[in-house]
Amino acid sequence: MRSLVVRLDSAGDVLLAGPAVRATAAGSDRTAVLCGPRGAWAARMLPGVDEVLVHDAPWVGVPPQPVRPERIRGLVADLAARRFDRALVLASHHQSPLPTALVLRLAGIPWIGADSEHYPGSLLDLRHRRAPGRHEAEAAVDLATAAGLPLPAGDDGRLRVTPPPDTSALTGTDPYLVLHPGAAVPARAWSPRRAAAALRALARAGHRMVVTGGPDETALTAEVAAAGPALDLGGRTEPAQLAGVLAHADAVVVGNTGPAHLAAALGTPVVSLFAPVVPAERWAPYKVPHVLLGSPDAPCAGTGARECPVSGHPCLDSVSDAELLDAVTTLTGGPADPAPACREVPA
Repeated sequence: MRSLVVRLDSAGDVLLAGPAVRATAAGSDRTAVLCGPRGAWAARMLPGVDEVLVHDAPWVGVPPQPVRPERIRGLVADLAARRFDRALVLASHHQSPLPTALVLRLAGIPWIGADSEHYPGSLLDLRHRRAPGRHEAEAAVDLATAAGLPLPAGDDGRLRVTPPPDTSALTGTDPYLVLHPGAAVPARAWSPRRAAAALRALARAGHRMVVTGGPDETALTAEVAAAGPALDLGGRTEPAQLAGVLAHADAVVVGNTGPAHLAAALGTPVVSLFAPVVPAERWAPYKVPHVLLGSPDAPCAGTGARECPVSGHPCLDSVSDAELLDAVTTLTGGPADPAPACREVPA
């Protein structure tokens, strides 16, 4: 049985699909993942994946690609050549799986399942309904289970990735915290000035600090690390190396972005700077000790905004140093000063 799991979004979305991928792989001879270019590195880290296919779909990407018939025809041909027996289409609650299902049907895949609020016609063999309030990872497993592909016995459904490399040559061996100040969606991260102030507070409290970021975030990580002392690894880690750095951290301070879910997949506690533009019940760090910081009732709540619509970015920049230090102490027992309690969500 050859199975395809589709998740055409970013790296964090692909990581959250990991438990459903493992469930699919447990009932398949071969399992492939079809993802977008931003999620490819995450798909290659998922246990149970035999092949990763990449397509920048015009109905998903931000900004979306133009519709090019030749690219769609090429995707159909690639999928048809692999002769998949079935496919699961994973999508967020606000997305439709039907454009993807049409492509899969054109590729000759005989059985297709997805969550769909819209009438699918003949595009779906399983039209599943997502239960209200389910976390993205849970909703994906629900779909797999409805397709006859439950998690195997002994699999607790946590996020997982393949073991990362040893990165002690980058970080040293003394304990450290990671601050990841950037995010692909700016509304979900601190302002650079607030991130720098947070790093200064953590360093003064006695924590050894490591700052991480992608190749396009080196100016940001340099600005934040300069408030240190801190080790600036901005632009210096490939995805597997980033996983190694996060795996050995005492905790990670990060917004609602891919590295937060990568940390969760590695079992590293997360201080989650969670902007309420999307609901925490669906996107919070999954099944790992974490603390949510931010104003859940801020005016931006539920807007899905990518750029903060409120002057001063109050939902996150209003988080105090005392709240931050208390969150770190809650998760690590580290050398933080006493501070008011913050909202903890245990694993």
